[in-house]
Amino acid sequence: MTYGKKLRERIAGPGTTPLIGVYDMYSASIAAKHYDGMFVSGFGFAASYYGLPDIGFIAWPDMVAFVQRLRGAFPHHHLLVDIDDGYVDAEVACHVVEGLERIGASGVILEDQKRPRRCGHADGKQVLPLEEYLEKLHQVLETREDLVVVARTDATDEKDILHRAERLAATDADVILVDGVRSIEWIKRIRTVVGAKPLLFNQIAGGKSPRLSLGELADLGVDVAIYSTPCLFAAHEAMDSALAGLKAADGRLPEVDPTRGIGVKASTALLERNIARERRTPEGVGV
Repeated sequence: MTYGKKLRERIAGPGTTPLIGVYDMYSASIAAKHYDGMFVSGFGFAASYYGLPDIGFIAWPDMVAFVQRLRGAFPHHHLLVDIDDGYVDAEVACHVVEGLERIGASGVILEDQKRPRRCGHADGKQVLPLEEYLEKLHQVLETREDLVVVARTDATDEKDILHRAERLAATDADVILVDGVRSIEWIKRIRTVVGAKPLLFNQIAGGKSPRLSLGELADLGVDVAIYSTPCLFAAHEAMDSALAGLKAADGRLPEVDPTRGIGVKASTALLERNIARERRTPEGVGV
């Protein structure tokens, strides 16, 4: 069974499928202990790999190489990959999609933004003419073999949001995402216009969308929830706190709790799980 088919079947199952945003191999190693699906977040990758905001700096070879490393370490997890606007050109988008499917990605998200692009929860987004995006999407759909394709719109005008969501739902895309949805009422309206097509919701701390549980999302008819940055923001907060504490202690490291603290032993044990000869499907995790 292909990775795309496995993810498609998971989405078709009961409840809302959570996919956790990861930004490097270490964050993925932690996420893999808790969830069976990961989201390769453009926001997180731009921050981690380049130290830059999510405004179009990602080069597609870097993203493909990262996904290849992820798949090598996590052969049993779903991997949904953010490919932004397909790196501008439809031909490049198709080349990237073919490469990602070959190395084992489960799916991709293709947005309708035009450059300069922005994070889906930022102000100042601009979208391509709908027909131009639909042609790019069509070419990507023709290129993929069994990869899950999420069609995403970043429209902000209320009438345009519903129009684009309806048009995207009429394509062969597997899932629809309207990014930056501002209210539960709008989730309901979008759910109505996309019909039976699976719906994805993007949750990001401090973003424009409401904070909702998986149970609440399931009740609203949402099939997939991506969590773009929980690992990145948790790491930011933890590192900031740890270094402030180190400075306050005049450079003396804190004592490591042997039962639940993170030191050399715990970190090494986590990473040893990724060595090929040690790799196993964790109980209750994986596909």
